[in-house]
Amino acid sequence: MPKAVIFDVDGTLVDSVDLHAESWAVTFDHFGHAIPVEKVRFQIGKGGDQLLPAMLGQKEADARGKEMEDWRGDLFKRHYLSRVRAFPEVVALFRHLRSDRKRVALASSAKSEELQIYKRIAGIEHLIDAETTLQDAERSKPHPDIFAAVLKKLHLRPADVVVVGDTHYDIEAAGALGIDAVGLLCGGFPEGVLRAAGAVAIYRDPADLLAEYASSPLA
Repeated sequence: MPKAVIFDVDGTLVDSVDLHAESWAVTFDHFGHAIPVEKVRFQIGKGGDQLLPAMLGQKEADARGKEMEDWRGDLFKRHYLSRVRAFPEVVALFRHLRSDRKRVALASSAKSEELQIYKRIAGIEHLIDAETTLQDAERSKPHPDIFAAVLKKLHLRPADVVVVGDTHYDIEAAGALGIDAVGLLCGGFPEGVLRAAGAVAIYRDPADLLAEYASSPLA
């Protein structure tokens, strides 16, 4: 029986994956790289430290990555952030976990200031026991650093927790530490991709996970 559940945020708790993909595609175009949104979308779930080399190569990422990340971050705040919405039943799921004596944590590849906004959008500011962001880790997902950092904050072992995420990067990062991971389809990643990455169970979204809680790995 898990003592805590660790959640990814983008695409898992809030509907933001398409917005991130579009903002990155606009950014790449601004800097002279024509990359289709569909290609960028498959990289969402990583932090910029991993996404930029995957899209542009390490040389270009080293040369202009910081400039691109800053430009993209400002663009996202101005034109996309107001359109982010929480998925249904996130608050109810978190309250149910706490009533079941589970601790709740967030592990996101977002920056800290962005995560605070997402927590407000989802209405979960007072339902979190621990959180980690890109600032807490040397490398973002699919590397396990962010999950390792939240385990340290929770003072728990991998066997004591379950991860919930929407991308294969979440599943792979959790698996690298020996953590069981549950996949959600609401981020738009195919079920087969999540299962191939090692997801122990798949649900449609937080509402579906809540409805099936009693038979889920979270219970």
